[in-house]
Formats: sequence, C-alpha cells, structure tokens
Amino acid sequence: MSHVANAHQPGSQIWNTVSNFLISLGTAARDRADMERRMHQMRKLQALSDAELAKLGIARDRIAHHVFRDIYYV
Repeated sequence: MSHVANAHQPGSQIWNTVSNFLISLGTAARDRADMERRMHQMRKLQALSDAELAKLGIARDRIAHHVFRDIYYV
C-alpha cells in the first residue's frame, strides 16, 4: 500500500501571495533607503568647495559618477 502526500494545503496560495507582497514591500523600502542615502551623499558633496572636492579626488562634474559608481558604469 502506498500513500501519496498532497503538498497543496488550504490557504497556501493566499500565504504565497501575501509573502510575495511583503517581500516586494521590503525590497522597495530597502531600495528607497539606499537612494535616500545616495542623494544625501550627493547633496553633501555638492555643498563642498572645489578645493575640498579636489582633496577628495572628485571633480564637481563627477559627483554623481562617484556616488553611483557601484551600480552604474558610465
């Protein structure tokens, strides 16, 4: 005699939908926080003088490239 287990449980589809939705929310929140951090860094660098930027080795027209260098290649 053999037994067959059914992996489908009542409500599992609802749980999967809710779980995927929550994961999406978490991902969006993480991405938003990352963008806020980057924009804060850009504003901070833009507020520096050209001499201060030069000490950091960053040209004013390269601030965005510097801040986003790990995710964009231009």
